[in-house]
Amino acid sequence: MIKRRRFLNVATSSLGGFSLAYLLGSCSQQSQQNIASSNGSLGIKAKVLRMGYQSAGDLVRNRKVLEKRLEPLGIKVEWAQFVQGPQLMEGMAAGKVDVGSVGETPPIFAQVAGSKLVYVVGTQRTATTGTSSVIAVPPESSLTKFEEIKGQEVYFQKGSASHYFILRALQSIGLTIKDIKIRSMPTIEARGAFLEGRIPVWMTGDPHYAIAQKMNRIRVLRDSVGLDSPGSYYIADRKFAEENPGLLKIVIEELHNLDKWADANRDEVKKLMITEQKLAPDVADIVMSRRTFAGRRGLSPALITEQQRVADLFFEEGVIPKKIDIKDALLPPDLYAAITPPEIMV
Repeated sequence: MIKRRRFLNVATSSLGGFSLAYLLGSCSQQSQQNIASSNGSLGIKAKVLRMGYQSAGDLVRNRKVLEKRLEPLGIKVEWAQFVQGPQLMEGMAAGKVDVGSVGETPPIFAQVAGSKLVYVVGTQRTATTGTSSVIAVPPESSLTKFEEIKGQEVYFQKGSASHYFILRALQSIGLTIKDIKIRSMPTIEARGAFLEGRIPVWMTGDPHYAIAQKMNRIRVLRDSVGLDSPGSYYIADRKFAEENPGLLKIVIEELHNLDKWADANRDEVKKLMITEQKLAPDVADIVMSRRTFAGRRGLSPALITEQQRVADLFFEEGVIPKKIDIKDALLPPDLYAAITPPEIMV
């Protein structure tokens, strides 16, 4: 049993001397048998789907697409909110979440900590993806360009997507993670201090970035465009995934359909954002100007290779204590083919 704090300990400690006895393996024979129901169709055992989402909001939850699809099957959907991806992964490791959406980094840290997880589906990236994720300073800061970041205190949530962002951004100017002073703090907690000028360098994203823009309290040093992140993922508890492939198929289908709806109905998305996230209309306008709905991306060999590259970089830079194999956190390829729409398996 993984202790509740195990994952965040990996994400927030120096990691020196950390050892792990547990290695993730492939599906057991019994698990393989659970994949199909007695009539040969994809199986569903769960009567409740526990979804995790982050404080920045979740369109899937707001639109209630899963509830509408699963209610006729007698399956209830429960939602649990977490401040960011690392905390969501901790909730999954503690047995409180079945499926949730996180960036490329949290599942890597969770896998290092021995969490029994699997990747479900990824997210498409575009040439403009990354404009809503920034490294910023207060307007009065003496820093005028990103190259001056060496030696600075940089605030972000360790083990979140920001961790890969800063690693790659530093690499792009010939620096390493050791050239800055990391201060780990969830974005939502750091916002107030940054707006008051008490945080020298802050890594943030929408809607927090847009709120700071509206107040004229942020100056961007660089965004994450071009830093080759594979994008975000939906992650599932391994046991849940192996017992409920039919349910995962429904989730992926609804995500895929919702992306297409959102891209065609951006005004409706903005209204939901204003209502559900309690954003001012002008802030929602800023968020939507940077928001893309590029769609889902199946767990193809190409995507797996991209995610492995991220994990390898964390190991090479000494951020995680062991090299991991992303394939240990995957379902069988034929199962992905069965649960993923063919048009996104590229």
